[in-house]
Amino acid sequence: MGRGKVVLQRIENKISRQVTFAKRRNGLLKKAYELSILCDAEVALIIFSTKGKLYEYATDSCMDKILERYERYSYAEKVLISAESDTQGNWCHEYRKLKAKVETIQKCQKHLMGEDLESLNLKELQQLEQQLENSLKHIRSRKSQLMLESINELQRKEKSLQEENKVLQKELVEKQKVQKQQVQWDQTQPQTSSSSSSFMMREALPTTNISNYPAAAGERIEDVAAGQPQHVRIGLPPWMLSHING
Repeated sequence: MGRGKVVLQRIENKISRQVTFAKRRNGLLKKAYELSILCDAEVALIIFSTKGKLYEYATDSCMDKILERYERYSYAEKVLISAESDTQGNWCHEYRKLKAKVETIQKCQKHLMGEDLESLNLKELQQLEQQLENSLKHIRSRKSQLMLESINELQRKEKSLQEENKVLQKELVEKQKVQKQQVQWDQTQPQTSSSSSSFMMREALPTTNISNYPAAAGERIEDVAAGQPQHVRIGLPPWMLSHING
């Protein structure tokens, strides 16, 4: 016949309660000892009876060491849980603040765009109008400043281009002068060579006439040359004189 199911409730009979306590206590101490041996675990067991009597078991009799370790881990866990709860609370509070700011900014933006104006009273509408006028003043001021800066920049570029244009015009004028001088020089060279050749012909012509004239008259060249030796040598070049004298 099998063992019946035990109902877990307080035993009313005092003697039966004492017997059950002794049996369960010894079994619990035995299980703690077996657990420490089989699993190499640190086990501490504390039992107080109804009369306040202490029953304990600790691995290697290190109850104080195990309790100190328990308190340390329990305190660290409490601090961690408290920190996590505080952090979570701070994040929730920060989230609510940021959400409220975002909603306020969105509402102001709609008001500036001329939307959702039904909730505003006369004073708030006047403040909104003044804010828009101040914004327009700042916008126009910034616009004028940018336009002036753009005009000044264009003026500086214009001045720089004018200076470059002057430099280029000066270089062009100098090049034209050089080209004009070159053309004049090229035109002068043939005239100079022709005048020098004509001069040589004129210098050589009297000598030729003098030398030819006596032959036409039937006289000897030596007599004519002897009669006018100076006139023959005046208009002749040195090389011709040396040739005649030779």
